[in-house]
Amino acid sequence: MSETVRVRLFAAAKAAVGMPETDVPAGGSIADALHHVSEIARDPATAARVFARCSFLVDARATTDPATMLPAGSALDVLPPFAGG
Repeated sequence: MSETVRVRLFAAAKAAVGMPETDVPAGGSIADALHHVSEIARDPATAARVFARCSFLVDARATTDPATMLPAGSALDVLPPFAGG
């Protein structure tokens, strides 16, 4: 099992970070993962603002709770609000 979490970024999150996906250390929460990703973002301030409006999928299960823990080998999809939805 991987000791990382795969973070996949979409739409405005992808644009702010400057990449479509990255790996972060496992064992933390969504908030921890987003903090790590914002530190490597092309535009950290914009990434943090976008992340504050996002919903998430953890291994295909929807959540809006940034305290959700991310087990090793999991996938976190970061989903900003989309137009029309």
